[in-house]
Amino acid sequence: MLSMALWRRVPHRLLLIRSFVDARIKWVRDPYLDIAVEREKNLKEILSLKNQILSSPSKSLPLSSLSPLKSHFNLPTSTSKLFQNYPSIFSPFQPSPSLPLRVKLTPQAMTLHKEELAIHNSPPHRNDVVNRLAKLLMLTKAVRLPLHILDKFKFDLGLPTNYITFLLSDYPDYFQICEYKNPSDGKETLFLELISWRNELAISEMEKRASFSDGVKLKKGLPLRFSMKLPNGFDLEKKVKNWVDTWQDLPYISPYENSFHLGPNSDQAEKWTVAVLHELLWLLVSKKTEGKNVFCLGEYLGFGNRFKKVLMHFPGIFYVSNKIRTQTVVLKEAYRKDFLMEKHPLMGMRFRYIHLMNKSEKFRKRDGVPVFRRKRKVMSNADEGEVIKEDDKSVEENKDLN
Repeated sequence: MLSMALWRRVPHRLLLIRSFVDARIKWVRDPYLDIAVEREKNLKEILSLKNQILSSPSKSLPLSSLSPLKSHFNLPTSTSKLFQNYPSIFSPFQPSPSLPLRVKLTPQAMTLHKEELAIHNSPPHRNDVVNRLAKLLMLTKAVRLPLHILDKFKFDLGLPTNYITFLLSDYPDYFQICEYKNPSDGKETLFLELISWRNELAISEMEKRASFSDGVKLKKGLPLRFSMKLPNGFDLEKKVKNWVDTWQDLPYISPYENSFHLGPNSDQAEKWTVAVLHELLWLLVSKKTEGKNVFCLGEYLGFGNRFKKVLMHFPGIFYVSNKIRTQTVVLKEAYRKDFLMEKHPLMGMRFRYIHLMNKSEKFRKRDGVPVFRRKRKVMSNADEGEVIKEDDKSVEENKDLN
């Protein structure tokens, strides 16, 4: 259910009145974003196994020691079956007839790992990931997050596996590990805490764009409009369109401001919630993450089920894909069809891993004849701040990417 809002500004506060619109926003499948999600099928699990193998001094592990890790890494099948499915990544071997079977990386996978490690070691990447991590902490009221919640976003933030020792120890002026007692159960919990607020980072992607386009310092309270991309054939009812226009014209409140004083059911609070979720997804290298991560963070931040509501209310801003055995929340404006418009260097490496994973499936046999997959080009950027409908070009050419 959606609503209309009348608002007026008073000092440091917006008072809002809602009158409900009897309209329902239905979920519509986006085949291109489903392809973007499904393209990374098993990638996170494969990289986790890769890192586990390389953590051994011998850069190999007994196959028997990896079998119990199926549930830990959320593997879709047994480790032995996974190694059979990806012979271009993993190479089983037996040192001698009397010793158990072991597994190591193929030379090609090892080459990619070294290049990935070079990215993690590069000063530009380290500074970038530290700033994004600091901004994530600044989205919280206490500028700290429990490590078990932060670990849910480790892959999507582009953090190295051992980020505490590998990365954070080199930034003692930024971060510290703290232990706090949970008042509800009395258990001690480890947190990553930002030592001091950083004003230079407290600007959202939306504010950055507006400042860049105007060339002047952005004033607070302007009605910044979110980019909305509706799928082909999706038409909003007129009353819903009117509500969206009214909602877009509400003042934009920075996600780095604490606006929990707003009525939780008001349209202004909903726009702020969208701003927080928009900024969260923009901080991630792939501009997407699993829905359970979003909802877990939302609960911790105090949003309750408000993240779920904005995902339902604004299908032009966010997309929820049901591919690869989970729900994935995608920031739509970051994609042109199924391609990221701004590719992070780490995402470039991940696409190379995907290419290697699929190497044994480069061609399919159709009537005994090998057929190679098509190559596709990245499309140009979408305009900002306007409702865009995807064209109705057939997605048949993308089916072989599934």
